[in-house]
Amino acid sequence: MSLVPTASGVVKFRDRTLKQQLSSVAYVPQRSQIDWDYPITVWNVVMMARTVHTGWFRTPSRPSQEIVKDALARVGMLELRSRQIGELSGGQQQRVFLARALAQQAELLFFDEPFVGVDKKTEAIIFDVFEELKSQGKILLVVTHDLGTTLTKCDQLLLLNKQIIANGSLREVMTADNIQRAYGDNVLLLNRYVS
Repeated sequence: MSLVPTASGVVKFRDRTLKQQLSSVAYVPQRSQIDWDYPITVWNVVMMARTVHTGWFRTPSRPSQEIVKDALARVGMLELRSRQIGELSGGQQQRVFLARALAQQAELLFFDEPFVGVDKKTEAIIFDVFEELKSQGKILLVVTHDLGTTLTKCDQLLLLNKQIIANGSLREVMTADNIQRAYGDNVLLLNRYVS
């Protein structure tokens, strides 16, 4: 996505470079990367996803407004659409950015630590939305350090620590050897993953 300079290689999606098709990609950044003091409403944050479709300095179309309304309703944030983003709880903020990703109607969605600092309600909404997106044939890439429930929801895992440690199913990746190689010797292993 060109947010970080590429050291080497090329990222491709459907036989084209990702850079050539950024309109097909939605990105939900870590909450720590957002300026929560920026004076913008929930509605306008989600409407940003429609900028490519609407154009700069143009009034959003009726279909774009409906897409934003539906996305906010889907994550339970429609009633707070006039609220300034910094006035929300951490879970509510994360749901707003999830709604923005939904409103973009992308084919490939990146989520950077989406479960950090969220409540159980938001976690359940995120998992439900992930299932819906998956059933629609969307591709989701989720970066997480959470070794809990999140992993059980993934079709495929990629364990990294400066290099690829393992790639595959939960059982193939979450072995004692792989965990030790990724995190070192001082890690409490969860028996449900490690064989």
